[in-house]
Amino acid sequence: MTLRILSSSCLLTVAFALGASACDDGEELGTEADRYGVGAACTEDDHCRSPGLRCLDEFKGGYCGLEGCTADADCPDGSACVAHENGETYCFRICLDKAECNLNRRSDDESNCSANITFVEAPKAVKACVPPAGG
Repeated sequence: MTLRILSSSCLLTVAFALGASACDDGEELGTEADRYGVGAACTEDDHCRSPGLRCLDEFKGGYCGLEGCTADADCPDGSACVAHENGETYCFRICLDKAECNLNRRSDDESNCSANITFVEAPKAVKACVPPAGG
């Protein structure tokens, strides 16, 4: 009886350890830009989760962009420096499709993965996440 309980305990411990290692590969979901909050919805600067992010309220649902970049190297991985129509430059979340754009947004304020954007550096093989106008 003691052996049977001990065996069951060992099996549970091994199963738990294997399950935990299979689920925890050390990687976080999303890109560095997602974790920083680039592209997140907002209504004011304080809603953007990291220092340097500014709430661009001309977009539906707002858009947290990292202000003042001069090159992509100034932006977190997963974002690129874009020239905005207000004359400023911001790091915007980059994408290949729309699903990548909305990790930090509600479904009624979804961003689109748009090629209609001016990158500060040479044109990219990627697009940028841009919500509809109309903040």
